[in-house]
Amino acid sequence: MRQFLDGLIQRWGIEGSIEVPLFYIGWMLLFGLLVFAFAAVTAGVLSWVERRIAARMQSRVGPNRVGPQGSLQWVADGLKCLLKEDLIPREADARLFKIAPYLVFLGMFGTFVVLPFSEKLVIADLNVGIFYIMAITAFVAVGIIMAGWSSNNKWSLLGGMRSAAQIISYEIPSGMALLTIVLTAGTLSMQGIIREQGWLPWQWNAFQTPFLFAGFFIYFTAALAEINRTPFDLPEGESELVAGYFTEYSGIRFAIFLLAEWADIYVISAIATVAFLGGWQVPGFVPESIRTLVQLLVFLAKVFALVFVIIWIRWTLPRIRIDQMMELCWKYLVPIAFVNLIGTAVWVAFVPRGGVVAQAASLAMFGVAVIVFGWFVARVRYNLRSTEAQISLNPFV
Repeated sequence: MRQFLDGLIQRWGIEGSIEVPLFYIGWMLLFGLLVFAFAAVTAGVLSWVERRIAARMQSRVGPNRVGPQGSLQWVADGLKCLLKEDLIPREADARLFKIAPYLVFLGMFGTFVVLPFSEKLVIADLNVGIFYIMAITAFVAVGIIMAGWSSNNKWSLLGGMRSAAQIISYEIPSGMALLTIVLTAGTLSMQGIIREQGWLPWQWNAFQTPFLFAGFFIYFTAALAEINRTPFDLPEGESELVAGYFTEYSGIRFAIFLLAEWADIYVISAIATVAFLGGWQVPGFVPESIRTLVQLLVFLAKVFALVFVIIWIRWTLPRIRIDQMMELCWKYLVPIAFVNLIGTAVWVAFVPRGGVVAQAASLAMFGVAVIVFGWFVARVRYNLRSTEAQISLNPFV
């Protein structure tokens, strides 16, 4: 982006003038608004998609009144939240209560700075992209704790404390899983990590070594816990804590919490796609004139495939207990992630990249993935036949 803006400055002949800083600020605001619009629309559409998928899984219809097949239900829900009264409890810490949702939103929104959509569509290709993402998402934990404490509500406080323990705990295996990618690619840049992969599936990082194969599942599990998705949605467990840390919120601030939650589904799927699934890589024979568009479509296809898996998990698995959640992290994921990190370091040090051993391991991991996926599809088909379930490939029926 900096090269693009510098080119515009030279073309328009305003180099060295006092207008240059204002020029940069204006373009940054424009790109910020575009990213905000993408995040908001993505979160809204995902809320509708999740409700439709959940309805189909439970033999219901789901939203089907506002717009064609209920496709504008998310717009109606957003307008309703905007028009509702913004209530602040009398005994709450009003200043912190008001700020909290914006910190949660900032932690989500800030990640879009380094998330690439294609080789050229990225706000900033920072050379510390992975480190930046792990740092900026810390605002989410701060905002949630602030919301829980400032509400002066016991359910909110319990939800905030649960979330603090959960996010801080699961950041450790999540960070170590991403560190295996950094060791393998030799860079912290998100674009650099993608460029180290190929467009063929067995050239993706997830299938390069057994350690990266395990790292994908470690990251995916830990990321689900970090964004409070089922089966790790204890901070907002409605059967225990009403709504958890945002129990006392209403109106626009309530909508911001929900917007951040659904947008986070896209964020963790995008990070997993960049780190493990080849990102925007496309075949070299794609014409240059449409390469950016094809890269964008490929990247979004991978991301939304993972989004579907996350929604599927949400409506399949039950919520676990708080002790089980902490035990899973500290007794299993952290030790496994640590061993996985050491194994990756040894592999990088002693196994030449692109050598016979590395290629054989890559094909073996891809073969294992194909076998497991085939077994899974067979089990799904068996369950559908045994229950005589009626399934339609048309999502709008």
